[in-house]
Amino acid sequence: MNKKKIINDPVYGFITIHSELIFDIIDHPYFQRLRRIKQLGLTELVYPGAHHTRFHHAIGAMHLMRETLENLRTKGINISDEEFESTLVAILLHDIGHGPFSHALESTLLTGIAHEWISHLTIDRLNKEFNGKLTMSLSIFLGTYPRKFLSQLVSSQLDIDRLDYLKRDSFFTGVSEGTIGAERIIKMLTVKDDQLVVEEKGIYSIENFLSARRLMYWQVYLHKTSVSSEKMLISIIERAKHLTQKGKGLFSTKALKLFLANDFEKEDFVAQPEILETFLNLDDYDIWGAIKVWSEHYDSILSRLCNMLLKRDLFKIEITQEPASEEEIARMEEQIIKAYGVSSKGAKHFYSTGKLTNSAYLSNDKKIMILSKSGEVRDVVEAADLPNIKAMSKIVRKYYRCWPKDISL
Repeated sequence: MNKKKIINDPVYGFITIHSELIFDIIDHPYFQRLRRIKQLGLTELVYPGAHHTRFHHAIGAMHLMRETLENLRTKGINISDEEFESTLVAILLHDIGHGPFSHALESTLLTGIAHEWISHLTIDRLNKEFNGKLTMSLSIFLGTYPRKFLSQLVSSQLDIDRLDYLKRDSFFTGVSEGTIGAERIIKMLTVKDDQLVVEEKGIYSIENFLSARRLMYWQVYLHKTSVSSEKMLISIIERAKHLTQKGKGLFSTKALKLFLANDFEKEDFVAQPEILETFLNLDDYDIWGAIKVWSEHYDSILSRLCNMLLKRDLFKIEITQEPASEEEIARMEEQIIKAYGVSSKGAKHFYSTGKLTNSAYLSNDKKIMILSKSGEVRDVVEAADLPNIKAMSKIVRKYYRCWPKDISL
């Protein structure tokens, strides 16, 4: 069978799969599942073009990683063929542990278990299936491989993951402010003392990258309508879990039912491998199919929420500089109880309050390092003569409150 394939990507054009191992990984059911998980959750309710998936993103990130590694080789950095392929596999599988709707349900279907940890377990399982061929990839993914710059390319504040998702998300949403010069940044990358650095002449591209990331957070990832719809989805799953665990009859696929009926911890995944196998059968379709059926359920809270989401009758949302007071929350709850005839506990499914944070650059975490012409390596905040980068290293916090539009406060 010919495994040297070409994929036509709308962002980069033709992407070639050069490796039989990579072809087999892409062909695996765990990876094919990523076709059924939207990259941006419910953001399509704001930007209709945002229908791209984790599959698109993983393939694109692999393509950019190949370009990066080839560029580093031209600069005299020794990267063996095994390291080259293993790093491509690491970036290809970095999001393999995402559940339905990507980040939207990360703390609802599972509690206290990040998608990165699920990715770790999944790569480990695939490594066994592929007879140890992913051992180096797993080490690079975990950051334990001796050559640290390879791990930094997979996960850091200037990693290939971010270069692809900013470019891709900007393309599919049509938000031009998120456009970055990924190719230029890749050309400026090099390695100094086993550390990933950016050549000094690329500092303005880094400023644009950080600025684009900050703008994409406010305009896309933390767009108020995206936040509102995700809170509704979370309320639906929380209500479904409550009903299921109370023994109420609730339609769901076999995979979804397992996670509605149980609150698993990491120890459970380790002790019972079938839990991971079931999780890797879950995707957006499980949730949407259930929501359509639940819209006719006898539980008025669940059916109302499902109908609202299906009809895009989303919660009204306000973004403020101060958190909601206890009095505001009590007033919200009181009005919902009156309007919908539900209990105080039931009313909590119809409103949400919380905090939004936007940090384009964290100067205390896996810093972006700039290599000067004299050979000195400095944090981008110190190296830049631009106030913009210094400003972007500050965390911006805003607060939200959302509730049904037909409830007057």
